[in-house]
Parts: sequence; C-alpha cells; structure tokens
Amino acid sequence: MGRPIPRSPHGEAEPTPREIAMNLVARKDAIEKEIKEQQALLDANNSTMATELIDNEGFPRGDIDIYTVRHARVRIIELRNDLKAVTDELAVALQAVFNSPEPEPAAEPSTGSHEEPEALKPFARVDGVAPSSPANEAGLLREDLLLTFGGLTASSFSGGSLQPLATMVASQENVRIS
Repeated sequence: MGRPIPRSPHGEAEPTPREIAMNLVARKDAIEKEIKEQQALLDANNSTMATELIDNEGFPRGDIDIYTVRHARVRIIELRNDLKAVTDELAVALQAVFNSPEPEPAAEPSTGSHEEPEALKPFARVDGVAPSSPANEAGLLREDLLLTFGGLTASSFSGGSLQPLATMVASQENVRIS
C-alpha cells in the first residue's frame, strides 16, 4: 500500500518540497526583476545608491528627481532584504528537495490481484574501481550495472545526465560509512 497524500487543514494536497522550491525560485526572480527596474530609475537620474542628493550649499540638486531617487533607493533596500530572506528560504527548501525520499505514487484501489513492484532499470555502468576504495571493499567491479545508489534509481535521472549521482557522491566524499 502507498502512503496517504499529506493534506493541509483546508483539505487540499500540501505542496511537495520541489513545488515549494520552484515557487521560491519564481519569487526570487520577480524580486530580482523589480530590483533591476528600480535600478533603471536611478540610472535614468544619473544616480546611484550613494549619490549625494544635495548640492554644496545644502539645497536639493536640480538635476535629479529627488522624490523618484529616494523612493527607488528605499524600494531597492526593501527588495534586497526580501531577496536575502527568499534566498535563505530557498536554501532550506533545496535541502528538503534533495534530502527527501522519492515520493511514492498514490495508492490505487486494490483489484485483489497482487502486482509485482516495478523492475529496477540500470542507470549507470561502473567504468573503474580504485584499489582499497569503499567501492572495492563493497565488492563493486568494473562493468557492473547500477540499479540503485543511495536513494537514486533510474527515475532520478533525466536527459542522460548523471548530475544527481555526481551531487550525491560529492556530498558523501570523506564521510565514514557505518
């Protein structure tokens, strides 16, 4: 039997870690776009975040739209703070994406027949094994086919890229396995 789909208090399905991360990426992109728009307002007034807005005599400069520049500066500061918060949330969400097990498909109603689990498909072939390496100690041989590696299976890969495998190996490098 499959695991039940988590539900929010309102009855709808809770978003997956991947969906949460994708929403945060969209928010991050929107914030970065607005920062660029506000920066364009500063550029249009030949101003930066540090440009003096008053002349040597202490009067507002006549060559700058002071209201627009001050408003753009304040908004950029707010957006930078928002961007930092979203980036921090995104880091946590990405950890959840890569640390969570593959979601199980929703359970289908039982028809009374017992079905075999889906057969594992190889996703990589061992090119070589270093002597005295953990792979060698585990009995891995050249030309062996990998069906699973950690939590990875053939469905973890898309487009022929082994990037998830490389990421997992890199994260476990020099970590003692018990």
